[in-house]
Amino acid sequence: MNGLTPTSRALTRSLHLLVAGLLALALVRASAEHAPDTGAVTGAGAALAGVYAVGPLTPAVSASRRAAACWLAALGAVWLLLLALTPDGVWLAFPLYFLQLHLLSRRGGLLAVAATAVAAITAFAAHRGEFSPAVAIGPALGAAVAVAVVWGYQALYRESERRRRLIEELTVTRADLAAAQHTAGVLAERERLAREIHDTLAQGLSSIQLLLRAAERALPGRPEAAGAHVVQARRAAVDNLAEARRFVAALTPPALDGTTLAGALERLCATTGAQHRVAVTFRRTGTPRALPTALEVALLRVAQSALSNTVRHSGAATGEVTLAHLEDGVRLDVVDDGAGFDPGRLPAPDPAAGGFGIAAMRARARSLGGTLAVESSPGRGTAVSAWFPSDAREDAREQRPAAPGPRRGAPDGNEAHR
Repeated sequence: MNGLTPTSRALTRSLHLLVAGLLALALVRASAEHAPDTGAVTGAGAALAGVYAVGPLTPAVSASRRAAACWLAALGAVWLLLLALTPDGVWLAFPLYFLQLHLLSRRGGLLAVAATAVAAITAFAAHRGEFSPAVAIGPALGAAVAVAVVWGYQALYRESERRRRLIEELTVTRADLAAAQHTAGVLAERERLAREIHDTLAQGLSSIQLLLRAAERALPGRPEAAGAHVVQARRAAVDNLAEARRFVAALTPPALDGTTLAGALERLCATTGAQHRVAVTFRRTGTPRALPTALEVALLRVAQSALSNTVRHSGAATGEVTLAHLEDGVRLDVVDDGAGFDPGRLPAPDPAAGGFGIAAMRARARSLGGTLAVESSPGRGTAVSAWFPSDAREDAREQRPAAPGPRRGAPDGNEAHR
């Protein structure tokens, strides 16, 4: 009989040793007593050993209950013969109980154990010539112990199998979860890089294009103006190259190197005003305090994207960027006096056409637990307001209050709708 686990194999070997020991003890006692039927007892014992050996050597006995029942029937018949010859054969009833409970069905094993116990009690009483409770206690108690042990072991084995299957399911689930998290991480990183490229390289290249067009229009009549536009385009290209190198080196934005966020925003406003026909001013309110690097990068990127939209789409003459340090967070307002638009009729984001800015800004704000509000109407200018908690961290997608109302009033005094 092949065990399914190291424990069951050890129990099977112990059972083999028990049968061999009890059979040898019965034969030794028969020889020591010099009984007239010693030869018959020895022959019956040898036959029992031979029939028993067939079971472990035949795989079908462990694989088929029908084969096991046939083997147990032959083994029981030889055991009954031995039991009829010597009362010492009753000892072999105990290992027979275990075999019957192990190889037969629950109900079949219980019936076989009961029949074996009755046969052992009857034969032992016949050899003693009388029946008493003491004669029945041994075989009956052995049967009860065997049933309790085997059924208890089977219950533990079933529980172990359930736990093993559960562990396998958890392992598979954990692997699936890890794969899902990896996929989500890849998608999030792609989204982050898309926002970074749009807010930096794409915006810079757009500025270079506009400056070169302006230089082209200035030629050949105004070479000095064309040269100035080319110089500004070259500076924008230098900044763009620094941004590209940052992607490779995974460092903070060059605009923030060696300066504060306010300084970077002020420089952004000055650069935008110098390169394009829009006067952009910077204003800061509240008490300045240190902000996490991820938050400073997000605020700078939102300002870059909003000002790029102002330059490319609004036709504005003036704009203003305001950085407000509040008690519960920090807010960035970008307003202009341009043509405005209807926020409810924005087309779906189309990176190929350049319509990725507002969606990217919203995604960036969401990734840090912040919010972004856009208010505009045709002919009334545009206002973009981004609010972040002061302790914002990347991927902190908690529910936050709505962005505080933006500062009203476009730079030219006209009302700007947010």
